[in-house]
Amino acid sequence: MKQYKILFVCMGNICRSPAGEAVLRKMVGEEGLQDQILIDSAGTIGFHSGNAPDRRMHNAAAKRGIRTGGKARQVKLHDFDEFDRVLAMDDENYDDLTNLAGNPAHLAKIKRFCEYCRSHPEHHQVPDPYYGGDAGFELVLDLLEDGCQQLLQEAKEALV
Repeated sequence: MKQYKILFVCMGNICRSPAGEAVLRKMVGEEGLQDQILIDSAGTIGFHSGNAPDRRMHNAAAKRGIRTGGKARQVKLHDFDEFDRVLAMDDENYDDLTNLAGNPAHLAKIKRFCEYCRSHPEHHQVPDPYYGGDAGFELVLDLLEDGCQQLLQEAKEALV
């Protein structure tokens, strides 16, 4: 069975990237494609490795019927071999990923998440909500729900 693998990446892997993983996982499950589209998340730093997603993001997502989970981990060079698409939440993450990428094939897999957003063209990055209030977590989820629709379409087309 053909599979398409997607990796969401933010700095610590406790807010944006696990939320992206959860949003897309919900959409993929609703389409019955969970065996064909595999999703994970990671961080560019290892500081939070082993930690669960931020409680504030978990609560904001739960209000939308989205279940976050898992444990933070740091992105590794072998992720570029494993995943078909690697998504950076912001420019700093993008730069970190492109510096880590081992070759042109790896570089081709990296995209900025907001390239997929259609309803929020004013946003070029998914802002880090960690030091802000509840509104920041809601904005992140709005952006993720927007972009994941196009990301899901890309994955489905790759499976054909």
